Amino acid sequence: MVWKGEVMKKRLPVWLWATTTVAGVLVIGVVDWLTGYELSFTVFYFAPVSVGAWFLGFGPSVALSVLSGLVWFGADILAGHVYSSPIYAVWNTTMRLASFLAIGWSVSKIRQLLDAERRTAEALRRSLSEVKVLEAFLSICTQCKKIRNQRGAWQQLEVYFGEHSNTQFSHGYCPECAKKALTEAGLIDGKTEKDP
Repeated sequence: MVWKGEVMKKRLPVWLWATTTVAGVLVIGVVDWLTGYELSFTVFYFAPVSVGAWFLGFGPSVALSVLSGLVWFGADILAGHVYSSPIYAVWNTTMRLASFLAIGWSVSKIRQLLDAERRTAEALRRSLSEVKVLEAFLSICTQCKKIRNQRGAWQQLEVYFGEHSNTQFSHGYCPECAKKALTEAGLIDGKTEKDP
């Protein structure tokens, strides 16, 4: 399953996303400047920062946040807003910058978590399909214990399970087979020796 964001990200190159988001910040800044400092357009800067965070990542969203803070500050000053103290201008700009950074971080984190969830879900789907193969009725040779696969070929048990799961085999003897092998090899007397 492909997410809509993944499809859009694959269709549009990074430079186009970057250009679009920077242009969005500048357009909002011009509108902010033209309407004057009495109307606040702060929340509109969240859109390009969010889009940048979603499609470009956290690093570019930080750059967009700084750009948004500077553009907002420039629009505020160019609109004729006079502060009683420069500290207020710095404070307002810093608060806006912090909100832009918070939005950028949040959106990029959500994107990372969704991507991780998508990868985990895909891995689980693959694992489930492998388990479904192993839940099927298996034909096994009574004598040599080979398994007939879906193509009808006979495979060693270890090979079959190795191909259809993450199972690896180690070999050893159960007590009965160990006693039988040692007896057949003439290393013990099967009638007098106790189980190994």
